[in-house]
Amino acid sequence: MKSKTPNSLKIPALSFTPKILIVIAPYYSEVTDMLLSGAKTVFDTEKIKFDTVLVPGALEIPTAINLTSNHFDGFVALGCIIRGETSHYEIVSNESSNALTLLGLQKLCIGNGILAVENYSQAITRADPKEQNKGGCAAEAALHLIAIKSKFKTYFKKSLNHEI
Repeated sequence: MKSKTPNSLKIPALSFTPKILIVIAPYYSEVTDMLLSGAKTVFDTEKIKFDTVLVPGALEIPTAINLTSNHFDGFVALGCIIRGETSHYEIVSNESSNALTLLGLQKLCIGNGILAVENYSQAITRADPKEQNKGGCAAEAALHLIAIKSKFKTYFKKSLNHEI
């Protein structure tokens, strides 16, 4: 049975062309290639150019985003963590997710496409653009957050008296 993730939100119209960085941890390259394909399709459809950068693993994705945060409007984090026989899975999946959440709370627009799965088969199903297309979902999430930030940027500057 094919499982599809419903996407009930229309991709928002933006008043500018955002600069996007896709950060990829290609440890499971077949999986991350599919995630990237899904993200590329979204950005190509929306005529949005993007850059990519590779990092050694999922734990390095948040750091790469933080290091480049002044140069991009939004980010897509792509990687895959598959449960093994040690606690390393929990550490990497929890810490990479926590770090991305903290960056988001610092007003960075990040679509999280880091898969945390039990096995390779689950990773393929979630990554495949013809199945769950989590790379495309992460790209769309980044665009939604950019739209929200853009919509309220003037309000935030006036009412909070600081830059975002």
